[in-house]
This record gives sequence, C-alpha cells and structure tokens, in this order.
Amino acid sequence: MSRYPEIITVGETSGVTIEEAKKYAGNDTNEMSMVFQFEHVTMEYTNGDKFTQHPVKLSEWKAIMSKWQTELNGVAWNSLYLTNHDQPRSVSRWGDDGKYRKESQKMLYTMLLTMQGTPYVYQGEEIGMTNVKYPSIKDYQDIQIVNAWKERVEEGGQDPEAFLRAVEKLGRDNARTPMQWDTSDQAGFTTGTPWLKVNDNYKEINVKEALDDPNSIFYYMKKLITLRHETVVAVYGDFTEYEPENESLYLYNRSYEGQNLMVILNFTDREQQFKMPEEIDVKESTLYVSNYENNDTLENKTLRPYEAIAYLWK
Repeated sequence: MSRYPEIITVGETSGVTIEEAKKYAGNDTNEMSMVFQFEHVTMEYTNGDKFTQHPVKLSEWKAIMSKWQTELNGVAWNSLYLTNHDQPRSVSRWGDDGKYRKESQKMLYTMLLTMQGTPYVYQGEEIGMTNVKYPSIKDYQDIQIVNAWKERVEEGGQDPEAFLRAVEKLGRDNARTPMQWDTSDQAGFTTGTPWLKVNDNYKEINVKEALDDPNSIFYYMKKLITLRHETVVAVYGDFTEYEPENESLYLYNRSYEGQNLMVILNFTDREQQFKMPEEIDVKESTLYVSNYENNDTLENKTLRPYEAIAYLWK
C-alpha cells in the first residue's frame, strides 16, 4: 500500500501479469494502490488483434476473473471493471442488450460489486447504455477504427460489412457516445452537434427513464454500493469458486471472519438448474441481493435468465 494513505494511485498496465501486479500494487511495496489489468477484456482478440475476434467460453473468462481474485488475495489490491473509455459496453459484450438488458446488466454488476477489489462504474453503465450500430464508417471518430478501416478495407480488401460487425462488438466508440439524459433532441446532452451521434435507443434508455423506474439498473447499483459499504465480507472476503467448468453459471463464495457471501450468477438467457455445494449450510442464510424477486432461503433452485442472487450465511 502507498505510504500516503490519503492518495490513491491506479496504474493502467496493459499486459501486466499477476507477479508484476504484486510488485506494482503489493501491500508492502509502497508503489501504486492498484492496477488495471487487461486480461479479461482482451480474450476475444486473435493474436492481439481486436478486430479479428474469436469466441471465448464462459469457463475461460471465469478462470481469468477468479485467478485475479485468488492470487492477489492478501498480497496486493485489485481493481474491478467491466468497461471504460476504451472498452465496449458491458451489457452488449457479456449480457443481453435486447430482451434482458436490465436483468443482465444487474447480474454483471452484482458480480463486480461482490468481488475483492475496488469497483469502477463507467458513465452510462448505471443506466445500461449499449453498444452503438452506426450505418457507416464515416460515423466513427476513433482513430484506431479509422486507421484500421483504411489499412484493412480500403487497402487490404477486407469485407467492409465484416469489419463493421467487428467494430460494433469491440470498437472504442461504443463507450464514447454522448450520455443519454432524456428523450429530447441529442438525448439532452447538447443543443449543438456532438462529436459522435447519439445512440438511436436514447428514447428508451436514458437517465430520466432510470430515475422514474424504481426497479431500474440505476437504483439496483445504488443498492449494491450501499450493501458493499455495510458488509465487510463483500470487500475483504476470501474467494472460492465452484463448478469452474460450468458454461452457464458463475458460482463463488466469499468468506471473512466467520461470515460468508454465496454468489450465484446465470450468464445465459435460459433457465438453469442450480445445486448448492454440500459444504454450505443453507439453514442460516439471508438474502443479500437479487435482480429478481427472491425469498430469504439459500437453496437449490431454477435460475431465471440472467438471474443473480447472493446470500449471507454462517
């Protein structure tokens, strides 16, 4: 930890390994407070190329997330993020930005705020903003996209539609569209012309809608943040994963000084069966948080699409 506790320093450390992170953000190194690692947000890249993508299994992605939880535990502090100004919208990448947009965005942030480390919420995530689908390359401003189009499509002969589909998935401008405040012109962001076109879905997805809906992503995130401040195990607890090969569910327990937090996440748009690990006592448990209506009993059940449940137990 830093010798100056009133100051927080964060390293943007692309390519950092676990061992390097321990040196940069170790408890006794007096360097940075934490680092941003990129392993979980570059997994689709083929040979480091974000515009040439390949499928990634949930088990592979979970292995990365869990590794950073267990191997930094007690040694260095972690940072927790799903998107930023250089990454696409999390609900479009790992959730369902259509039918289950609200449920899947809530599920993703249930995960983020029940892991060890400092969580970061990038602007627009709290209302579930999605990736944009511009009809033309001329609508994009990111120099990375513009240069890649010139090299690959104009000079290299790549199929322009295929390139645009890749940009729609992982392009940086997905996170740089204007903030969607309300249903007025330009989503209430400006009376002028913004640097990027507003996402076409701004009339359905905006801050006003989120504030008017008591079950919105915004209020759910506020609840998650409040609970995290009130529950020590959610911040400092050890991390134990269950069923790492499960391609539908992410299951883990946090434990700290006799308190436990069991987290159950459905990463699919289908119902999934969940079986409680045998060593977990379901008799004394209370509901910590859920993105659906649930009772206070920790038990085997059928999980609904993108359902997230967390229980405190002893």
